[in-house]
Amino acid sequence: MRKTARHACLAAAGLLALTSLTACANDAAGSSADTGSGGGGKGETVKIMVGGLDKVIYMPAMLTQRLGYFQDEGLNVQLMTEPAGVQAETALVAGQVQGAVGFYDHTLDLQTKGKSVESVVQFSRAPGEVEVVSDKAAGDLTSPKDFKGRKLGVTGLGSSTDFLTKYLAVKNGVKVSEFTPVAVGAGPTFIAALQKGSIDGGMTTDPTVATILDKKAGKILLDMRTPEGSQQALGGPYPSSSLYMQTDWVNGHKDTVQKLVNAFVKTLKWMSTHSADEIAAKMPADYSQGDKALYTQSIKSTLPMFTDDGVMPQNGPETVEKVLKAFNPNIKNANVDLSKTYTTEFAKAAK
Repeated sequence: MRKTARHACLAAAGLLALTSLTACANDAAGSSADTGSGGGGKGETVKIMVGGLDKVIYMPAMLTQRLGYFQDEGLNVQLMTEPAGVQAETALVAGQVQGAVGFYDHTLDLQTKGKSVESVVQFSRAPGEVEVVSDKAAGDLTSPKDFKGRKLGVTGLGSSTDFLTKYLAVKNGVKVSEFTPVAVGAGPTFIAALQKGSIDGGMTTDPTVATILDKKAGKILLDMRTPEGSQQALGGPYPSSSLYMQTDWVNGHKDTVQKLVNAFVKTLKWMSTHSADEIAAKMPADYSQGDKALYTQSIKSTLPMFTDDGVMPQNGPETVEKVLKAFNPNIKNANVDLSKTYTTEFAKAAK
């Protein structure tokens, strides 16, 4: 699709458009990508927007490509990237892509806005997120109770890091209006904001976390890279990274969705039986940013968050709903039908 056409679709959609954008979706399905990582294979073309291809929490997307599992299923998957999950969501709603790799919580938020979107394969059972604090602020910022008056980094406003930061604040007696979320992306932009004092702390993932610790630019305040960390911070499993798609598209392309899920589940099983070193060796060389040992460590730290079967964790959707209802007025006052926000049909069939 030409950029002008794609921008027209996005403009028509807005951030969370409520109107039908089927025409844009059909255009996207029949065109070739002009950005991101092309599958380079033959077969049906599917475009997937990822909320940060180099983030370890979204690693199954690129790893599946590198292992050749999409091609094995007869698919030509074109992976594109945006710096934040909320932007991947926008691309999906606009019909720019057929799938988005991002946090499951967007499916609940979108339902309250009249959009039917569902997770078709669940990569994780914990957020994989870490709340870090700058060395300068570490003496006074020792828990979410100290968020008041602070500038806290998130990947983007309306992103899952924004959602989780707000929940941690409210849970610990700080009103959403009492601190300032600052959109700083991830990687170098996040680290620079932390070092320059543009933010006092913030929520990010690996490999950014590993780099911050290596540079001694900050400390970990709260770690949600494991199911145990998720339980402690959020009160239960928090399904995060997933492939979610518009429900109408899923229902109209079940064979294609099954092939996608087959490939992802195969990757998740492969990840569960291989070391961080072996996984790192499969990823693009530039993802390590010149420090393979540090990148491998970031994978090792994040591996506990991933499922090995792609199935939604039991009670996970309820935890997500509880978190969102704590601060999001749209969801707090809505009756969300959780059964329509995900499906286990394809992941269970992939077994």
